[in-house]
Amino acid sequence: MKTKYNKISLAVLIIIGMLTSCKKDFLDKNPTAAISSETFWKSDADAQMGLTGVYRRLQAGFYGARKLWLDTYSDNALDRHSFFGFGNLTQGIVNPTNIPGAFYDTPYAGIASCNFFLDNIDKAPSSEAAKNGYKAEARFLRAMFYFDLVQAYGGVVLYKTAPKTVDEGKIAKSTKEDILTFIHQELDFAIANLPDGAYSGHAVKGSAQALKARVYLFQQNWAQAAKFSNDVITGGKFQLYQGGYDKLFLTATQINNPEIIFSTKYLAPNNPQDGEGVLVELGWYGSIAPYQNLIDEYEMSNGKMIGEAGSGYNAADPYSNRDPRLKFTVKVPTEKYINPDGSVFNESDPLLTTYSQKKYVDLSKLPFDRTKTPLTDQNIIHIRYADVLLMYAEAKNEESGPDASVYKALNDIRDRASVKMPAVDQTVYNTKDKLRDFILHERRIELALEGHRYFDLKRRNLMDVKLAPLKNPAGVPLKFGEKNNVLPFSQAEVDRNKQLVQNTGY
Repeated sequence: MKTKYNKISLAVLIIIGMLTSCKKDFLDKNPTAAISSETFWKSDADAQMGLTGVYRRLQAGFYGARKLWLDTYSDNALDRHSFFGFGNLTQGIVNPTNIPGAFYDTPYAGIASCNFFLDNIDKAPSSEAAKNGYKAEARFLRAMFYFDLVQAYGGVVLYKTAPKTVDEGKIAKSTKEDILTFIHQELDFAIANLPDGAYSGHAVKGSAQALKARVYLFQQNWAQAAKFSNDVITGGKFQLYQGGYDKLFLTATQINNPEIIFSTKYLAPNNPQDGEGVLVELGWYGSIAPYQNLIDEYEMSNGKMIGEAGSGYNAADPYSNRDPRLKFTVKVPTEKYINPDGSVFNESDPLLTTYSQKKYVDLSKLPFDRTKTPLTDQNIIHIRYADVLLMYAEAKNEESGPDASVYKALNDIRDRASVKMPAVDQTVYNTKDKLRDFILHERRIELALEGHRYFDLKRRNLMDVKLAPLKNPAGVPLKFGEKNNVLPFSQAEVDRNKQLVQNTGY
C-alpha cells in the first residue's frame, strides 16, 4: 500500500494459493494451485477466487485466532507470554513504539485487498447481479476493517481505492466522523445487496445489519443500534444454538450453526490456524490466563452474585453451583483434563493466575502438545446471535429504559438449554441505570474471552475504573494508559507518512 512492491504483493497474495473451484461453496475447498496474474479476471471463477483472497485477510492478527487475545487488554485476563505486549499496555505504558501492529497493519492489509478487488472486479465477465453481490461482501469486510481502526485510533487515513504510487498513499487522516460516515455507506450497500439468508461462510444481510448495530452502539446512537439489532432478531434467520454453549466454539458444530452471524473460516488440512493454533496456545501453554476478577463476576446458579445475601456461595468450594458458563469458559483449579489413556493432562508451565481459557479448547483433541497436536481449523466467531440480543438490550434500555423486550432479550440468552440461569430479577434491575449495569455484566459473562471486552470498555469509558482494582501476578497495579481513549500511531508509520499527524497526547 505504501510502496510499489506492496501494491504488487497484494495482487500476488490475492491470487497465489487461491481456489480453482467455481462452485458456490468455494470457501469450503482447500487451496490446490496457484494461477497466473496475467490470465486473471477472465472468468466468474476468477472473481470468486479474488474474493476468497480478500476473505483470507481475516486469518491474520485480531481477525484470526489472535482475536481472543484482545481480552488480555482488559480486566478479563492476562497474556502470560505478552504476545502482543499487553503486559506493558495494561500497566499504562502506551507510546508510539510499543503498539502491536495487529491494531493497524492487519486492518490496512485487509483494506488494501478489498480495494484491489473492488478496483478490478468489473473486468470479470460475471453478471451484474453477481458482481454486486461480490462487491457487497468486499465492502462489508472493508467496513469491518475500518471500524476496528476507528475503535482503536479514532480518525485514520481513508483509502477508497488503492493508491497508484508511493506518494499517493501518503495522505492526512480523515476525521473519525468521516470514517464512520463511510462505514455506514459501505454497510448500507452491503445490506441492500447481500443475500438475506443464513450464514455459511460468506457475509449475508444479517452480518451487515449486526455490524451496523455495533457501529451505532459505538456512536451511542441508541435508537439506530436498537433498530438494526432488532432487524436481525425479527429477520428470523438466526437463533441461539441449543446444542451446548461450549460447543459453539468447536469445529464439529460450527458448520451451519444458527447462532453464528459472521466468522473467520479455516479448513484442515491445508488451511488451518496460523502458528500453533488455539489448542496448543490455550490448552497446553495456558497463554490466556483469566483473572480472579472475571471468575468472581459469574453468578451463583440461583442468579445472585457471590457477595449477595442468600447466594449460597461457599469460599471452600468456590466453583460449585455457579453459572454454567464459568466452567464452559474457564478451566478452574479443581478441574482436570483427562487424556485418552486415562492419565491427567498437565499444561507445559504453571498457570500464573491458576486459571486458563477453556472456551475454544477442544478436549477431544487431548493431549495437547506442540509437537503432536494437529493444527486446528476451528472458526473464530466475530458476531453471533447472543451478541445481537445483548446489543439490542443495551441500546433499547438506553433509548427508553427497561421494557419487556429488553428483559426478553436477556432472558433468552440466560435460558438457553445448556445454561438455564434464572430470569433477570425485574424487582431489582428496574431502572435504566441498574439494568445498564446488569446488561454490561451479562455481556461480559456471555462473551468472555472472545475478544470483545477491550472495545466494550473503551466505548463506555470504563477502562480506567475496571483496570484500577487489579494487579498482575507480579503484583504490579493495572492502569489504562491511552490518551483521549485512543492508541498512538506507531512511530514507524508517522515517519513513513509525514502527512499523518500523531494522536493528541503522544
